[in-house]
Amino acid sequence: MSLPASQLTPALAVEAPQDAAVVLMPRDGRASALSHLGRMGRGLAELTLPPIVVLGLILGIWQLIDADGAGVPAPLTIWRDSHDLIVHPFFDHGGTDKGLFWHVATSLSRVGFGFSLAAVVGIGLGVLIGASKWAHRGLDPIFQVLRTVPPLAWLPISLAAFHQAQPSALFVIFITSIWPVIINTAVGVRNIPEDYTNVSRVLRLSPLEHFWKVLLPATTPYIFTGLRIGVGMSWLAIIASEMLLGGVGVGFFIWDQYNSSRISDIVVALVWVGLVGFALDRAVALLGRFVSRGTALG
Repeated sequence: MSLPASQLTPALAVEAPQDAAVVLMPRDGRASALSHLGRMGRGLAELTLPPIVVLGLILGIWQLIDADGAGVPAPLTIWRDSHDLIVHPFFDHGGTDKGLFWHVATSLSRVGFGFSLAAVVGIGLGVLIGASKWAHRGLDPIFQVLRTVPPLAWLPISLAAFHQAQPSALFVIFITSIWPVIINTAVGVRNIPEDYTNVSRVLRLSPLEHFWKVLLPATTPYIFTGLRIGVGMSWLAIIASEMLLGGVGVGFFIWDQYNSSRISDIVVALVWVGLVGFALDRAVALLGRFVSRGTALG
């Protein structure tokens, strides 16, 4: 039995938008994806183009100023003189005759050990000083005095104590990088909101639970600020100490090239030092954002 035309019309009116939606959704999806890619491209360009342009201007001005080869070599001179060192950083001919990668890797291994030890000890001492008024009064003045001692001033003391280059370098890294970790951690502990402490008391948390659930999350931004400063100082310390201790390491490489009057190689090594230092800072900052993600901070 057929239905009247008046009853068929609503059905047709309902089906038409459904068909149109099925056809338009893929187009909207593609447009949204293209728009997202466009925003990502613009963001990447905003981050990379300014430093590339500035670097190009600096290199161009540098080339024009030092085109005669006097003083520090010009960029094109550095490329010509240190071409093999730049394009072949992984060679190893034994002894100290190695590519820059191996010198940097040796320095990084020293920094990794010394800085890790400084981070653990520094956080512990920072928590103690921040939580205890007596510890703060007794230790803070001593730490404020010791942190002003230059890194290389510790080198004779470490050599006299350890009689070897490797532990002496590790000690210089440790004693140089620990102070910002201690100070920033202590400041973070003292700035914990009183409400956090009151909640901990109401919940009757044990000292260990208070440390893990309240104190550590609340002080994470301060701790990682100290760690970022500390890792930068440790990288500075190892470069300076390796110049005097000798052996394999980027600091020794720079000093050895200076004695050989290879200024172009020194410039290449300084570029490596700067890039690695930047990477260390970014790595610690990224770890800090990961650790503090989702944490309610005061």
